[in-house]
Amino acid sequence: MRTFPQRLAVLCALLLIHAPLAARADQAPAATSGEASKPAIAPTPEAIAPYQARFGRTRPLVAVIGENSGTEVTDYVVPYGVLTQSGVADVVALATQQGPIQLLPALKIEPQDTIAAFDARYPKGADYVIVPAVHRNDDPALVGWVASQASKGATVIGVCDGVWVVANARLLKERRATGHWFSRADLERKFSETRWQKNLRYVADGTVVTTTGVTASIPASLALVEAIAGRERATKLAKELGEVDWTPAHRSDDFRLSAGHLFTAASNTLAFWAHEEVGLQVGPGTDEIALALVADAYSRTYRSKALAIAQMQGAIRTRRGLSLLPDKVSDASKPSVRMLPSFDAMPAVSALDWALAGIEASYGRATAAFVALQIEYPARPDGNGRAGQ
Repeated sequence: MRTFPQRLAVLCALLLIHAPLAARADQAPAATSGEASKPAIAPTPEAIAPYQARFGRTRPLVAVIGENSGTEVTDYVVPYGVLTQSGVADVVALATQQGPIQLLPALKIEPQDTIAAFDARYPKGADYVIVPAVHRNDDPALVGWVASQASKGATVIGVCDGVWVVANARLLKERRATGHWFSRADLERKFSETRWQKNLRYVADGTVVTTTGVTASIPASLALVEAIAGRERATKLAKELGEVDWTPAHRSDDFRLSAGHLFTAASNTLAFWAHEEVGLQVGPGTDEIALALVADAYSRTYRSKALAIAQMQGAIRTRRGLSLLPDKVSDASKPSVRMLPSFDAMPAVSALDWALAGIEASYGRATAAFVALQIEYPARPDGNGRAGQ
């Protein structure tokens, strides 16, 4: 299966053949069209089942699993960071093999353990397994491990296109589920025995939870905290992170690829002389949630690539305990790339709005809207909206 960027490249090539049509297309962001004023379809209750202690554990064990050759950065880092900051669970960042995980579309980390080592340490399995979108969603080791954890009673949470791994593990048969808007038609065709849902950011069906696109990792993670420790703890954590809402309500039809979006992608790709690297200063204690959100956004513009820039060699321990491998070591007084201002002082989730505003200022409103579309980032419930709206 092609990834989103690969499939988009094909569409962009087709766009070049039909450029006059695309040039006339409305480039307003899908999530901010005139339909935004219409009420969303009322969602069904999607509360994740309350945590039930097992094996004499005093609190749940959460495994976030990545595939070394490519794992979506926000899908992986946000659940890890949110659950770790909550303090209500033991969270382990895993990889299928030894060695670093290349996060996509930016950043690289050293996992805390491999699935083999995890199994040896916890033969009864995890209580929750979080599965991000990965480059190889049919990887036998990954699919087999997720299926094995489910057979031991773990609740499996497929974030964004992590749903492909969950489906390949045969965990979605006769269940309700959702996924990234771009994958919906393919998912419906390949897994017809699953009841695919719209207008929900996350769908909980028994011991399987699935989410829509990238940024749904934020509300789904808070919903999991609520399932483990209650509404009060989740509310307090949401305020700490700068999130205002983690309900499942969503407007799926606001997210669709238009000729305008394709024109933006093609135009940005072809303007190779204007491509740039943007630097994100990292050091011990860097907020990995904010870092992931900013790096993800800036690396989806088709104009820029985000790099983690450190002032010293070696891995960096982030605020919540990940081991980040910087892309470059650079003297802060003589940066080798365009450095972005620090975002560590703001609430972690607020960094995404900050990034989209910066993208709009640098590359235009259409590019900011195109990034928001890719990560399925909806308007705020208070009506203030996102960058590009």
